[in-house]
Amino acid sequence: MKSALLLFALTLNAQQTIDTWMKELSNWGRWGAKDQLGTVNLITPQVRRRAAALVKEGVSVSLSRDADSVRAIDNSRPFKREMISTGIDPEPMFAMDTYTISFHGASLTHLDAMSHMVYNGKIYNGYPASEINGTGAHQLAVDAYKTGFFSRGVLIDIPRLKGVKYLELSTPIYPSDLEAWEKKAGIKIRSGDIVFIRTGRWARRAEKGPWDTDKASAGLHVSCVKWFKRRDIAALGSDVHAELMPSPVPGIPYPVHQLVLIALGTPMFDNCDLEALSEAAAKRNRWEFLFTAAPLSVPLGTGSPLNPIATF
Repeated sequence: MKSALLLFALTLNAQQTIDTWMKELSNWGRWGAKDQLGTVNLITPQVRRRAAALVKEGVSVSLSRDADSVRAIDNSRPFKREMISTGIDPEPMFAMDTYTISFHGASLTHLDAMSHMVYNGKIYNGYPASEINGTGAHQLAVDAYKTGFFSRGVLIDIPRLKGVKYLELSTPIYPSDLEAWEKKAGIKIRSGDIVFIRTGRWARRAEKGPWDTDKASAGLHVSCVKWFKRRDIAALGSDVHAELMPSPVPGIPYPVHQLVLIALGTPMFDNCDLEALSEAAAKRNRWEFLFTAAPLSVPLGTGSPLNPIATF
């Protein structure tokens, strides 16, 4: 299978294949012409009840990276915090600060709404790109998710599958790896799940320092998107941006984002810190958990920083 996928990555018609998949994998119209939720529609009351039943110990783990104010090659727009009222001010009453956040990037843990990406003049569900203008996203904005995410989360820990601390740069993850992990972990991805792919990015960064994740990253080969569509996942997360870099598709720099956000209508959690989750899951030999997260309710917003939580 790997040799066939590598051949796909090298063929001149790879871009044409992606265009075909944009149609074949499309969820446009599946939940109506005015749908704003995409695959989050798959998180039904029944799915939520099953997810709630996963809480056995009441132990929670954050999937959020601490806000990083240090400029680096993978953090070109650092988080900024300014104190505007302090305890040493004359007659202090409240300590207050201001945050300046540019969250779409390679550092802050955030949610990509489906309005985050445009392809051939369209966004998910066939809305025209003109719906995203200077005032914001007038369709598919992040406030569609203001009631939050509450579903079964599943960690797919590829370094642990391969017996390494982290994946080396530009290591591809194939559908066969996803299925091997299901077999090893004794779990099967199902409709309504929120799936997280660990590459070990933060473990590697701690050991070797930052690097430009847009130029070289371990990540999902684009063929994995067809696998996720078959399983009908509700959302996809990773400790980077989920993309294999360099892109295996000439002329399409972010093929996973393109297919997931625009064709499937699946929101994405980027830059999650999955190291503590990996340890907690391995300790229990349990790779499923209740996943909860709530984005900021920002009308017209294309995404949001957030603090995702896994509870065992």
